[in-house]
Amino acid sequence: MMLPGFPDAMPAAGLAGGLLIGLAAAIMLLGLGRIAGVSGMLARASGIADTGAPRVIALAFVIGLPLGALLATLASSGVEPRFTGSIPQLVIAGLLVGFGTRLGSGCTSGHGVCGLSRFSRRSMVATLTFMTSGFATVGLMRAFGFING
Repeated sequence: MMLPGFPDAMPAAGLAGGLLIGLAAAIMLLGLGRIAGVSGMLARASGIADTGAPRVIALAFVIGLPLGALLATLASSGVEPRFTGSIPQLVIAGLLVGFGTRLGSGCTSGHGVCGLSRFSRRSMVATLTFMTSGFATVGLMRAFGFING
């Protein structure tokens, strides 16, 4: 199905992915009483954080992210993963995201998916801040010619 103005959109895949993310978040919350925030899981899995989900669960969660993406890529025809930035750009971006998640006490998955679904005021403010900052960053990058479109 093609969406007007979005020739590369894949709404069925997006819906399926969203349902799986919601299911995973619900399993974590209902089964373990923990928020399925990626930054918190990564901090716990790497030993940066002493609290959160049991470390073995956090490790499985973090290892499962790239493995799930690999399985989805292998199961799909015509999907080719690609990165638009250079390795230094990706490393810098990753470090900035990591800094932001520590500063904001969570990431987009923790606040945006899990926090909003629980009507957390803190998560509403955090998600609004993430989204506003993202829109502003894209606008500035387009204005200065770093990205086209």
